Amino acid sequence: MTSGRIILLTTTHRVAPGLLSWPAWEALHGADLVLCRDPAHPQLPYVEEAGVAVETAATSATAPALLGDAAALVAACEGGRTVVVLAGAEGEPALTDGLARIAGSGRVTALPELELLPGSYDLPGARLLDLVQVMDRIRAACPWASPRTHADLAPYGIEEMYELVEAIEAGDRDELREELGDVLLQVVFHARIAEDDAEEPFDIDDVAGGIVTKLVHRHPHVFGDERAETAEDVKELWRRAKAAEKRRGSVTDGVPLGQPGLALAAKLAGRARAAGLDVPLPDPGSGVGYRLLALAAEAEAAGIDAETSLRTAARAYREAIRSAEGRSPEQRPAARGEAAGQV
Repeated sequence: MTSGRIILLTTTHRVAPGLLSWPAWEALHGADLVLCRDPAHPQLPYVEEAGVAVETAATSATAPALLGDAAALVAACEGGRTVVVLAGAEGEPALTDGLARIAGSGRVTALPELELLPGSYDLPGARLLDLVQVMDRIRAACPWASPRTHADLAPYGIEEMYELVEAIEAGDRDELREELGDVLLQVVFHARIAEDDAEEPFDIDDVAGGIVTKLVHRHPHVFGDERAETAEDVKELWRRAKAAEKRRGSVTDGVPLGQPGLALAAKLAGRARAAGLDVPLPDPGSGVGYRLLALAAEAEAAGIDAETSLRTAARAYREAIRSAEGRSPEQRPAARGEAAGQV
């Protein structure tokens, strides 16, 4: 007498119900008994529509007993029968623990085969669906999040981006992963707020759809017939596509004036250079700001990010300050005012 089989069929809620793998459908149609603990399991309507009878607590008095007692489930497999258990979102930990105890006890000599069969798999990016669902719930139920506006969140967006940059500069992988999550939260939160707009609502799918369209259009060398052999070729294709999309009257249009000063100066200088405009820089002798502008333009022309370069230098300077703080007062160089006897 064969001992039969127990197939634990798992599915993911991140894939539309009914989209099961072919081995899963074969197992369901070939089973002698199909059990499911949750009468509201999202797969149930589709499995039953396919002609598979499923016993649940709502339809069978024996289903709860079989799912709650591993020994009873083993007995149900006698005679070579196959039992499929349509698992819940968290699996069936109590059932699998019970089967493991029976196997370890040595009291049963012919245990049924136990197979874990994934009926559907998460696709890359599937956890983003969880984030959207969590944000929906927070927006609806949290007294702080519910009334927030785009303007309320704006300072947090700036702060999170700076923290992301700091994690990148520090080379901390754990911190980088966490800060990327914080930046992603800002995107999802803003998109959720936008859904509530009475006049011009949009949602996260509109946001994602827009950037997908933009990326495809601006990468004709990947998705079209254009050719790009170098990074400069790619930049030129990007500039052409962007110019056609935006139809701007000036090369300075679209440059955000609220960004850090060095980045703003470099961006303006880069736009002028890319457009072939010979715009003389102001006399550096006119003041510190103009000297910084000249340095930012020089860095941009050399392919150096002035903002990043200054931040790197500032971090090194911070370490020098900390090192100086560790010296005794006699070892520290006098400040300029002290050297001249000034207070």
